[in-house]
Amino acid sequence: MKELLEYIAKALVDEPDKVEVNEVGEGRSIILQLKVSETDVGKVIGKKGRIANALRVIIKAVATKNGKVAIVQIID
Repeated sequence: MKELLEYIAKALVDEPDKVEVNEVGEGRSIILQLKVSETDVGKVIGKKGRIANALRVIIKAVATKNGKVAIVQIID
């Protein structure tokens, strides 16, 4: 899941080398913290949060398939 989120985020931003994904948690619950450069935060969130919600839906679907619960946090 971490690699998938990183791959998608790098495709969205202008500075892909500044994309970082940290995985926090253990067991069934996982929190994925997505860090991008300050200029790219808007591109990852999108208009009215649509891109952020789409990222969360994709990661949640993959997590559910693997029997886990995942939360995506966008950190600036």
